[in-house]
Amino acid sequence: MNTDFLDAARVAAYLERIGLPGGGPPDEELLNLLHREHQRTVPFENLSIHLGEDIRLDPEALVAKVVDRRRGGFCYELNGAFAALLTALGYRVTLLAARIHGKAGFGPPLDHLALRVDTDRPLLVDVGAARFADFPLSLEDRSEQHDPGGVFQLRESQDGDLDLYRDGEPHYRLEPRPRTLTDFEMACWWQRTSPDSDFTRAPMCSLRTADGRVTLSGDRLTLTDHLGRRTEELPDEAAVLAAYRTYFGVELTHAPPPGRREPGVSAPQPLPPVRR
Repeated sequence: MNTDFLDAARVAAYLERIGLPGGGPPDEELLNLLHREHQRTVPFENLSIHLGEDIRLDPEALVAKVVDRRRGGFCYELNGAFAALLTALGYRVTLLAARIHGKAGFGPPLDHLALRVDTDRPLLVDVGAARFADFPLSLEDRSEQHDPGGVFQLRESQDGDLDLYRDGEPHYRLEPRPRTLTDFEMACWWQRTSPDSDFTRAPMCSLRTADGRVTLSGDRLTLTDHLGRRTEELPDEAAVLAAYRTYFGVELTHAPPPGRREPGVSAPQPLPPVRR
């Protein structure tokens, strides 16, 4: 991956974006911090699809979206940008393809991008999944790996891939062979255009918090933390725009269309008011 565009000033701007103004040697300790804070500051979102924005799997464009536009993205964008940052910091990064496990089993090839980062040991890094570990996982360890985000385990599959389990349930199937960003372009196009893609159904923005997660799907805001899960339907576009700004730091001139509504979720208690 060419990261010549990431000079010292751009690296510093990226680190500031994720709240880590200081760097350090490219070791596992720094990687742990980068991995956790990236997930707490850069949202997992599909807003470009619903706002009619182009998505280019080009490292410079991906970093500009995260750093300059203060936006997020989905797996190809987030892990693509993070791979560029890690490479510029001196890490050895390999792009890997994965297949997300859903109700119908494993998805198609290349429907997820994850990273292998080699420090003193090979690590699975993924800041582009809505339900991943806070910290990188060992790619060599086949025992349970306990993390604030759950209990994870890697198991060998019959065809030589690695199956990642989260809390005992299959999460995704990882291919060990190296990939390039170009390999994911057709899959990215399908994800952002097909009516069968989860990402075309409704706009979604989600961010890990210190003790849970906040998600805005269409006009439905859900906050999960130590108090439990609370859901609120926002009354108008002004409230939706305020929620993007307040919870995700995303400034939009207009809200994307709400999309196809999923079955309702009862709210056990109201959310705190959104600042407008």
